[in-house]
Amino acid sequence: MGVEAHATNERVTGRRWTVRLDPVGRGRADVRVSCSRPACAAQVLPSAAAGRTAAIAHLKAHLRAGPAPRPSVHCACRAEECHTHIRPAGPRERPVPWRCGGAVVLAVITDREGRWWQVMECCSRCAAAHPTAKVVATAPAAEASARNDGLRADIAASAVPSVHAPTFSAISPHFSHSATATGTAVPQQASAPRSAARSAPRSARPTRKRPPRGRIAQRLVPHDLRPVALRDELTQLGELFRAYQARTEPDLAMLADLHARKAEAFHAWAEATADTGLRLDAQRAEQAAATARLQHLHRIGQAPDGEGPAVVRLLTAPAQWKHARAVLAHVAENAPLPGAEARLLVVMVTLRTAQSGVGNLVGQDIKGLPLQDPQHLVEQLVESGWLGISGTAEELIASRPENPTRISVPSLTPDEDDPGPFTFGRKLRPKLSGWAQRVVGEKKLRKGKTGADVRLLALALATGSDGEGRLGPGGEGIGLDALSSWCSVDPADLPDLVDRLTAADWLAEADVTGTHLTGRLTERVLPLGCPLT
Repeated sequence: MGVEAHATNERVTGRRWTVRLDPVGRGRADVRVSCSRPACAAQVLPSAAAGRTAAIAHLKAHLRAGPAPRPSVHCACRAEECHTHIRPAGPRERPVPWRCGGAVVLAVITDREGRWWQVMECCSRCAAAHPTAKVVATAPAAEASARNDGLRADIAASAVPSVHAPTFSAISPHFSHSATATGTAVPQQASAPRSAARSAPRSARPTRKRPPRGRIAQRLVPHDLRPVALRDELTQLGELFRAYQARTEPDLAMLADLHARKAEAFHAWAEATADTGLRLDAQRAEQAAATARLQHLHRIGQAPDGEGPAVVRLLTAPAQWKHARAVLAHVAENAPLPGAEARLLVVMVTLRTAQSGVGNLVGQDIKGLPLQDPQHLVEQLVESGWLGISGTAEELIASRPENPTRISVPSLTPDEDDPGPFTFGRKLRPKLSGWAQRVVGEKKLRKGKTGADVRLLALALATGSDGEGRLGPGGEGIGLDALSSWCSVDPADLPDLVDRLTAADWLAEADVTGTHLTGRLTERVLPLGCPLT
């Protein structure tokens, strides 16, 4: 009898498999999704977001198609003796592994960064020991309990034949470390008072469920945080921030409101716990709320309260203004040919190829610029090695929009060792190119038949004024040496260029001193400006 009971009591270890999200290569955006199950082939996705979506869908498909947790299996952690969640010990205590117990469940465990997901067939006590575990299914208890009862009765009867078999509860746990689980019999007379003292079965007693633990800004919200309204607000804010991060389009007004609520909640949390770190986080949240709100107002063309009328600018964000200045500074340092006309053409070609080093150009793009001999200028840029074109310069000048010419700038082409001189994204490049075309092709500049040097000066002043149009930082003016170097003209010629911009209603109150140009941009051209921040 004892041999039969031992053979029947053999159990297999619970199932376990992992779905992983790994980078394909260094410096690449695509990721690889793999599953530890042998029948699942790895797949490559173009981005981390797409890979995470595919990994979760793959995991859910396994959970839907796979069998329910088996009540008779050993906890999957038992193979590791629960080393993954050893209970912490004191300075003089030896760490003790977490004991298995409770119903068998199917739990999903993940890391905080969302790089892997592991499914385990384990006991409910081990699942509770993992802070990120989520139970997706529970084994039926009745059948397993009945089986355990029969096994325990057989073991007790074979081990101590002279004593009556003890009475077991119908809802005893699957993994028990009590004396009865090892086969030690308890006399019927000793267990009777304890059974009589129980007024109701164990399953009928109300179970105390701990509320789900919230997480916000890499912090866990304590279960015992009081007041309860503050704990619930922090938990809800964490969920709202994670939902915002999953959005495909930004909403700066919503983000500003979330940061404002976070600042208020963290201030209250700091007062309740006297935590200086929480108080600093609250201050940072206030700054983030103010920044997001200001960016939202700039984007929709409104001004903050009390700051007067707003200017609807072609480039709306401070980051875009900085990138525009970065392009002009790069051209000033790396122009392959001297002269204002060559400088203006290099600016426009650079903005067409800034992201990848290649782009398309048609004849009208060049013929629209104030160039005396555009074909000869293109040939000079090709001969210098700075520009590459598919075909001849004459074919480029004659090309039409339905058949553009492919151009390339080797110095702007990124590679593994050099990502290129610019850091803005693919969507911003056409915005910057369109902004420069609007400036150099502005209506009154074209009607006045201004030259390349005047239009280069217009670009410099558009990126060198403050939010109110005053030239230079704080309205102190722009140095003449910098302007003459950028326009590729003699400093003595600058007053004439300033007069032409004033006549074209670009400048007002202009004054050329010995070292600086002061004044302001007119209201008419303020939308083309990139304010200094």
